[in-house]
Amino acid sequence: MPPVELPIKVASPQKTTPIMKYAILGDIHANLEALRAVLEDAATQDVGRYLCVGDIVGYNADPNECVKIVRDLDCVTVRGNHDHYVSENDALGDLNPVAANVVRWTRAELGPDHLSYLSGLRLVQAVDGFTLVHSTLDMPEKWGYVFEVVEADASFNYQTTAVCFHGHTHVPVLYEKASGVRRSGYKCLKATMGKKYFINVGSVGQPRDGDPRAAYVVYDGEGRDVELRRVRYDVTTAQEKILAAGLPKALAARLAVGK
Repeated sequence: MPPVELPIKVASPQKTTPIMKYAILGDIHANLEALRAVLEDAATQDVGRYLCVGDIVGYNADPNECVKIVRDLDCVTVRGNHDHYVSENDALGDLNPVAANVVRWTRAELGPDHLSYLSGLRLVQAVDGFTLVHSTLDMPEKWGYVFEVVEADASFNYQTTAVCFHGHTHVPVLYEKASGVRRSGYKCLKATMGKKYFINVGSVGQPRDGDPRAAYVVYDGEGRDVELRRVRYDVTTAQEKILAAGLPKALAARLAVGK
């Protein structure tokens, strides 16, 4: 297989001026076509740094290529549950049979250096005054899902920054805490003082909100502006790769509908 080339020029990690605009990716899930499309879009947004809320691998057919791109981006990344199960050889009883099947396949596909990289990822990372986590802040190692305000409120109790970005559900949604907690969809948001935000950035590689386009967030750290961006990509090629790899057909079918 030819080497994977980045579709963008990566900002030098030695840059001395403050980096104020971030592309925040999540749930890439080994979907190379979606990842390339997202990075091409991010290159038009004056992004200076790339971050990832986990699950680089799983479900799709290009785990080595996607891990390589994330690493080459010098991307601050937290560990997702698929990253964990693939690299730690834990028992897979907590996963549904389809996900467990893909974890076993991915374990066999990934090179040892990439497996070591995934194993070394932290569960929570603070970056320039905000936080990254894959699942929840209260028990990040348990891979709990946040679908309701009560689940978000438990995480807010451990959130020490005003803004935290997360993934795991593959559904871009916003939880805002002031006097209480509210849940809403979002496209553009300006974080205001005195509130906390727990923001799901959606999924690059397997959206589940009924929109098959890849999702990611651009965050302006200076203006505290959050923008959810949706990007079309070559779904057909991603589907063909899943089938050619012998992965479950349902994983190919769901990409077309974003469910």
